[in-house]
Amino acid sequence: MIYTVTFSPAIDYVVDLDQLVIGAINRSKGEHALPGGKGINVSIVLSNFGTPSIATGFLGGFTGQYIKDELKARNIVSDFVEVDGLTRINVKLRGKEETAINGQGPHITDEQIEELINKLEKMTKDDLLVISGTIPSSLPKNIYQRILERVQHTHARVVIDSNKEILLNTLSYKPVLVKPNKEELEEMFDVVINNDEELVENAKKLLDLGAQNVIVSLGKDGALLVNKEIVELLPAPEGKVVNTVGAGDSLVAGFIDEYMKTGNIAKAFRKGIATGSASAFSEGLATKEEVESLLNKMNG
Repeated sequence: MIYTVTFSPAIDYVVDLDQLVIGAINRSKGEHALPGGKGINVSIVLSNFGTPSIATGFLGGFTGQYIKDELKARNIVSDFVEVDGLTRINVKLRGKEETAINGQGPHITDEQIEELINKLEKMTKDDLLVISGTIPSSLPKNIYQRILERVQHTHARVVIDSNKEILLNTLSYKPVLVKPNKEELEEMFDVVINNDEELVENAKKLLDLGAQNVIVSLGKDGALLVNKEIVELLPAPEGKVVNTVGAGDSLVAGFIDEYMKTGNIAKAFRKGIATGSASAFSEGLATKEEVESLLNKMNG
């Protein structure tokens, strides 16, 4: 089973406007809501492939119930820890420019953190755990290490998708995949990467620190995969970028979907790129049909 952890889920409430006028009543051209959060995005894309996962983390109030209902409608199993307060709402105002107002989220207690870890300690070596995103202010800064230390005995495989400090602090747990972008890689090692050779050289440093596979996402330029046997730089398929939100999570979902089914890292990498691109080329998250179409173009 694949488990995805979202520490601070949200309802993303998107409002389309002709123009945002501060201090005036603005009337929308349309609006829609959807469950948000990096781990939740991974679970949604996996569901689009027909692959089951268990989404966990922290949810509270009627907003948390909305997210559970939406996940259930997508055939995603929810196993969240119930907390006091309301799961946050992130408002995205899309006019000539996009303005975002992100909610703060509820307070999380030590007892609730323990409840989440207890759920994850039931994993086995056949399972895979995806932990992604930044750490909200309501959680301790070492929450990633705290979880990984406690679940080591399960021998579940782990995927980490987070920022510089978190990533470097979790590599000793030998994650099966980490996914920095080029800018994050430069920050980690305090360098400026000028060419492909330097990109590969710095990505390999993450292997030396414990990562089993490293994908460096390069946006419209594709991505780099490095492990002990493979170094491969693939361009992104051609298409019009509509919305990049969730594209990185989709890359992770595409990779682990193929990896869990076949164990073929090279195929998983290609599927990851196709899935990330499919999400970027559409308003929503990648569908199976969109990904298969892009894979056919990439393989052709």
